[in-house]
Amino acid sequence: MIDINESVMQVLLAFIVVGPLLGAAAALLPAPPGLKGKSPEQAVLRHGVTVTGAVLIAAIVLVLGFDHDHPSKMQASTDISWIPALDVRIHLGIDGISLPLLVLTALLTFLCALYSYSKMPSGPSPKAFVALLLVLESGTLATFAVLDLVLFFLAFETVLIPMYFLIARWGGEGRAGAAWKFILFTLLGSVVMLLGLLLIGITAGTFDMVALATDNGRSLTTSVQVIAVLAIGIGLAVKTPMWPLHSWLPDAHTAAPTVGSVLLAGVLLKMGTYGFVRILLPVAPDGFRTFAPYLAAFAVVGIIYGSLACLALARRGAKGDLKRLIAYSSVGHMGFVLLGIATMTPTGVNGALFANIAHGLITGLLFFVVGALKDRTGTTDLDALAEESGHALYGKAPRLGGLLAFAAVASLGLPGLAGFWGEMLTLFGAFDPARDLNRPAFLTFMAIAAFGTLLTAAYMLIVVRRVCMGAVPQDAPQPKLADVRVYEFAAWTPLVALTVVAGLWPRTLLGLTDPAVQQLLSGGTR
Repeated sequence: MIDINESVMQVLLAFIVVGPLLGAAAALLPAPPGLKGKSPEQAVLRHGVTVTGAVLIAAIVLVLGFDHDHPSKMQASTDISWIPALDVRIHLGIDGISLPLLVLTALLTFLCALYSYSKMPSGPSPKAFVALLLVLESGTLATFAVLDLVLFFLAFETVLIPMYFLIARWGGEGRAGAAWKFILFTLLGSVVMLLGLLLIGITAGTFDMVALATDNGRSLTTSVQVIAVLAIGIGLAVKTPMWPLHSWLPDAHTAAPTVGSVLLAGVLLKMGTYGFVRILLPVAPDGFRTFAPYLAAFAVVGIIYGSLACLALARRGAKGDLKRLIAYSSVGHMGFVLLGIATMTPTGVNGALFANIAHGLITGLLFFVVGALKDRTGTTDLDALAEESGHALYGKAPRLGGLLAFAAVASLGLPGLAGFWGEMLTLFGAFDPARDLNRPAFLTFMAIAAFGTLLTAAYMLIVVRRVCMGAVPQDAPQPKLADVRVYEFAAWTPLVALTVVAGLWPRTLLGLTDPAVQQLLSGGTR
């Protein structure tokens, strides 16, 4: 690591949050400054790659300058008074919990911009597409960097409008209904969440998340904590999404363009679980403890429900859509994240944070590969894909088939890949939950979740068998599919590499999160 002055770190973090907004404004100019292309459309797409690339470089430098010996300490902090009457501040900072999510967001957005440069989704002007992509990135990055409840809410809401338009204008069949369902669910959840945030801020006398975490709920009565956790938890659960508030997700993923699905699954779902860890656990611990068993129960129902829905979609003749199947798998995977958080233990919460990052990498890769299959075959229907690939994608496009199989086995939690550690640590956390929680209940939840891992393996292996494997009859026509192209290789390789690195060296991530989680659960963040 390198020694970087704190003021430089502050500038880097501010640029990471604000830079995409400036880039979005520049994208709407008659010609993006300093960039040329064969056409205005190519120039603006190149502008998107440049801006997201600059943000990713800044995030990497931030990682290099981060004090890895003290990951529980808030670093690169900026604290400026914004609305003195309400004690609302422009407060930014990162620690071992937020830094991995910040880097994941910057990476996935850059890869989406790089992918779109060569494979722009069909739809209106690329200018609007690039501008919306950058606004979406700014809102997501701000969510993980701000340390004020009001700013958190504003950043949380910023992502809704660009994602709505990405689905509604660049999506596929059924995009209008899916976009409206997405915006209505998330907005209604956000209204309830805002009431809970205001209740905490007004009662405690501050909206500063660091001060509230350090106070650890001592300035809030138990009844206030219970009401706040219920209200905020509903809003966060919709975004996560938690069963039964998940019904917007399959439609949104099915209709969204490839890059929209990658960002929706890879980073937007993480905003909800991050709010549980950053706000509810340290700020209202007594209220969270009241609801923890119920949260765990909903989580394991989501695990089983999502897996059974995937099994139903995966079987032959079910008219299963592969994008819809991956969306339902996200309901199950995020159930593991919620179960880990509900244990209120360092082991469980670390597992939840690890599973967050693993899900972003693996599901992002899955949606990229499925998007490539749709580009080649014109469909994501499992029966049709099996016919188009001659039941043997390995033979028609071996690299593409290999990547689909790799992402599938990573998603089912194969040891040695990133998906394994998050689920395993979550189950360990449920085996020995926090002292005041009902251990027999959590042992039951652990057993149900463990059964869910078997269901996950079942439907993922069915998908691989149906799409990738099988003999092609000698007298059958031999359909040809283009294998992995150069731009696809460039966009997907980092996800494959990081999935392997996180699986083989989990300490790379746990070394950042564990000290911060330990301090968060013991009473605050310095």
